[in-house]
Amino acid sequence: MPPSRPGTRPTVLLTGGTGVLGRALIDELRPDFRIVCLRHRTPVHEPGVREFRADLMEPQLGMSGPEFIRLAAEVDVVLHSAAATNWQWEPDLIRRANLDGTRTMLDLAALAGAPFFHMSTAFVANPLAPEEQERFPGAAAYLASKQDAEQAVREAPVPGVIMRPSVVMGDSVTGRIAGMQGLTRALGAIVKGQVPVMPGGPESRIDMVPQDLVARAVGDLMRGGVTGGEYWLTAGSEVLLQTEVIDTCLEFAERYGPRPHPPRLIPLESVHRLLLPLIEGPTFPESLRRRFHTYAELLLVFQRALPFESSLGTPHCGRAVSKEELREALVRNLVAWSARPGGMRGRQLVQPVTAAPTAQETFQARELAS
Repeated sequence: MPPSRPGTRPTVLLTGGTGVLGRALIDELRPDFRIVCLRHRTPVHEPGVREFRADLMEPQLGMSGPEFIRLAAEVDVVLHSAAATNWQWEPDLIRRANLDGTRTMLDLAALAGAPFFHMSTAFVANPLAPEEQERFPGAAAYLASKQDAEQAVREAPVPGVIMRPSVVMGDSVTGRIAGMQGLTRALGAIVKGQVPVMPGGPESRIDMVPQDLVARAVGDLMRGGVTGGEYWLTAGSEVLLQTEVIDTCLEFAERYGPRPHPPRLIPLESVHRLLLPLIEGPTFPESLRRRFHTYAELLLVFQRALPFESSLGTPHCGRAVSKEELREALVRNLVAWSARPGGMRGRQLVQPVTAAPTAQETFQARELAS
């Protein structure tokens, strides 16, 4: 990382500051970096954070040449966390946002002489079968665009760090998250007993990591002066099995009433041969068709037969996470989901919610463990 100006903290240029991971990154980096955020429509509104309106799909971010040069002159490190993650978008738009946006930010990093930290996804290791690509073009475009963006980083004339988080959950302590993820909605539907079937088998894994653990790993890499390499920000061997995730959701549901019936797990070959043709048939109600199609798309991408590699806990890359911590974090995420619109608001609790540790208690425990 190039030295910052004398007497100042280094300046990080962050994209995606309003996203699911962005707020956690701001909290993690603010003590050690000056933060400049690029945002499109939604203001960041964070104390001490400067904002510039920009469009990642436009040359020079939609700025004039002098504006682009002045911005680059301020930057010591680029952290590119913005991405198109809505698989309902047109595939070409997803590709433009994720690949062209990365190339534009690489141009700025080259002009600044700054290392480039790129937020990819662990699920580039989950290629879709040809039939899945045809049926789920949004997910296919997302994964392909992230693979191509990684290659652009490798080929760029600036030092590049590629980071691959799995599914980013809400905070491990509060469960809060800036935006509700599609997988969280799917898990919420399990809590409500609205998912009679799910693709996958009992040993399938769903790798999820709390946003604060991901942000800490990113912060440690940047503070440690790392300027190259590829890092898997995943649960690794501590990942929760799909059956463990389902059981946790059903146990949470018992706080509000009788335990729902568990979803029936259907092997992937049967999903394509039987379930999806049934859902897409003319007799299936449109609202249910959209819901099950979305859940199938998410779970086909986000589940794995084998654990991911994990870099968490290695030098300059945060700390490892245990299966029990992940289970507890999932419960806290469900608590936060339940209080949101579309959650369990208005439903009577029949069991008390166990109090989570305070942020100070968790911070002290983490510092003792690190």
